[in-house]
Amino acid sequence: MIITDTHTHLYSESFDEDRDEMIQRALGAGVERFFIPAIDSSYTERMLQLEKDYPDRIFLMAGLHPTHVRENYRDELNHVKELLSRHKYYAIGEIGIDLYWDKSYIKQQQDAFRWQIQLAKEHMLPIVIHCREAFDEVFDILEEEKGDDLFGIFHCFTGNREQAGQAVSYNMKLGIGGVVTFKNGRIDRFLDEVDIKHIVLETDAPYLAPVPYRGKRNESAYIVNVLQKLSEIYGMSPEEVAEITTQNSRAVFGV
Repeated sequence: MIITDTHTHLYSESFDEDRDEMIQRALGAGVERFFIPAIDSSYTERMLQLEKDYPDRIFLMAGLHPTHVRENYRDELNHVKELLSRHKYYAIGEIGIDLYWDKSYIKQQQDAFRWQIQLAKEHMLPIVIHCREAFDEVFDILEEEKGDDLFGIFHCFTGNREQAGQAVSYNMKLGIGGVVTFKNGRIDRFLDEVDIKHIVLETDAPYLAPVPYRGKRNESAYIVNVLQKLSEIYGMSPEEVAEITTQNSRAVFGV
């Protein structure tokens, strides 16, 4: 059984004390593929080192996270563009709009999101979307950019049934992680109405640990708890869910 974690920040400072042991726990749990989203240029070297340490396991993304869009965001976007010219990346992510923490940079976030979508199209790469309290704003831009050359993953999907359908209509898979195990997560109530061909697994480690680890540091090994919950929702064995969602991830990332 091959499990794919489509979204895990393995380079996070949260893992500095036990990164190798944490990755070994994930490998032992059957997680063989780790897709690593970017945040900003300060993490580039950590990400590249991770790829060197675990070749054939680690697949990197390039991008500027919306909460890190500041006055210097154009410099950061140029860094993303430059990375793509000299290294192999598998997606542009995580990108999008986040209005939970700070609304003062909304125009810059929208500009950065559009720009990175167009960069992804140039390189024929998927996008990985971060959306927090910004479904309308994200969907407005996806509506502008929709087409056969727009595809990817709606990371950490926490919307309703209608929003799930809208995301899928833009060629997005839904990234399902620990929230599906939360009593107040709500997505478990309608997820069986979404064809599993549109679903990929993720942890977002070190964030959003699933039950029974909720509130603690998340890690990629805990994806098995997400896998188990999805097997219950879809009435399939964990092995079937792992196989289908890994194939879905291959369809997105091309590897």
